[in-house]
Amino acid sequence: MVAIKKTNLNLSIPSEIFLTLRETETQFVNNMKKFTALFLFQNQKLSIGQSAELANMTEEDFIYFLNENKVSIFEYLDEAALREELIDV
Repeated sequence: MVAIKKTNLNLSIPSEIFLTLRETETQFVNNMKKFTALFLFQNQKLSIGQSAELANMTEEDFIYFLNENKVSIFEYLDEAALREELIDV
């Protein structure tokens, strides 16, 4: 197995944010990772595997997370492209 180099980031977040969200710092960080991964996947910056890794989730769990947030793992630019894809199958 290949060792993956990780980088730590230091962010300053006002304490009031945690109180408003009713989250601990750990919960906030975990949610930030998940929603950042979702955003980057949705904008085609990361693959499902990379996004799942960023979110500290399995690919299967990340796919469920995408579904819960109404993000499809299938992207078609338009209906015509979808029809063409289905005809080729």
